[in-house]
Amino acid sequence: MAFIDMIRSFSGKVIRIDRGGPDSRIGKLLDVYDDHLVLLTEEDGVVYYNTEHIKSVTENTNEKLDCNFEIPEGFEYKKADNFNSLLSTLKYQWVKINRGGPEKIEGILGDVNNDNLLLINKEEIVRISMFHLRNISLD
Repeated sequence: MAFIDMIRSFSGKVIRIDRGGPDSRIGKLLDVYDDHLVLLTEEDGVVYYNTEHIKSVTENTNEKLDCNFEIPEGFEYKKADNFNSLLSTLKYQWVKINRGGPEKIEGILGDVNNDNLLLINKEEIVRISMFHLRNISLD
């Protein structure tokens, strides 16, 4: 079974993305696409993960992964067939990129193409390689 197909089998369940580290999050898996997934977390809201950078997924088998929040009726999130299209739907909004670690940054998402994206943060215009984009969320 391919890794992405294995992740799809957890749809609707509480999981942990990665075992630890700054990008590890626990949440409810809302959706899985060919190159990204959508995770609803208590602390960060909806986080979109580029599946190329996911190292592991832990299933909540003994209820040890805590996820104590209710999803409101009619709850909506951004949907797109691929990660680049998703990023395009987030243009001109305040986003957080690579939520943990030294490469985390936030700002207004500007131009998006196949190679990089442009983020405006105060007086800085930052170009980020698409290859290094691990996750993104709206603030």
